[in-house]
Amino acid sequence: MSDKLTELLDELREAYLKEMEANAYSYPFKTAHQLAHRRLALPAEALVELIVSAPRLLASRAGDLIESEEEGANPTIGAIISANLVAAGMDGLMMVATKRNWLERDEHGDLLVDAHELDLCKPVLGVDYTKTPKEFVPQSGRSQLADLFAAAENAFERALSNETMDAYPLSLKIASDYAVFAPEDLAPLLAENPLMLGLRNDGLVDPDMFNQDPPAGMILSAHLTEMMVSQMVDHAIEMGAIGMDSEGQPIFVDDEEPPTLH
Repeated sequence: MSDKLTELLDELREAYLKEMEANAYSYPFKTAHQLAHRRLALPAEALVELIVSAPRLLASRAGDLIESEEEGANPTIGAIISANLVAAGMDGLMMVATKRNWLERDEHGDLLVDAHELDLCKPVLGVDYTKTPKEFVPQSGRSQLADLFAAAENAFERALSNETMDAYPLSLKIASDYAVFAPEDLAPLLAENPLMLGLRNDGLVDPDMFNQDPPAGMILSAHLTEMMVSQMVDHAIEMGAIGMDSEGQPIFVDDEEPPTLH
């Protein structure tokens, strides 16, 4: 566990103890639910800093952790990671609550929470990661993502003159060579542009993978791969390597579908 994440969870625990004491130890579950969302549903910049310190957070999946209906069906990368942070925080607070006998568990290990208290815990929408963070200022100079895309495009241009493969399949091949999947490699790219926390799966990851619940990092990889292919296709059209139909649409061999990450 990273120092930043450990610090966040420790601060959450201390805040929980203080708030429970101030409220005469009432509503332990509701108090934990509110505190976990308030402290761990982080704004974009803070969430990216945490991801950089703990890249494994990009392995987070949505599961059944996302409370809001708006995000549930097709959540953003940020919402997936945030929901997992809140769940981890809640797990820790429930350990505190049971240890101090504020809550009990049944013979199966399930928490016993009063129905009235559960009714008081309303779904939390959380942070809307699709909105531009007001404090975000793109870094000056060349970005790692720009360098990655430039390297892929250069490789594509060189290969066009040597490969017998048509331009579009070639773009898919080159994109697969330059695709980034490791959390440690994705985290710095995300740090360059926290707006990518607002990306959604949108069907880019093969639904047969990960039981239709892809990790946040895989969703990011799929989008970056799609962007890379799009850039190479645009370049191929400029070079005349991909023809256009009468309506001005590019003509792909065998009318292939847009790339889906398999």
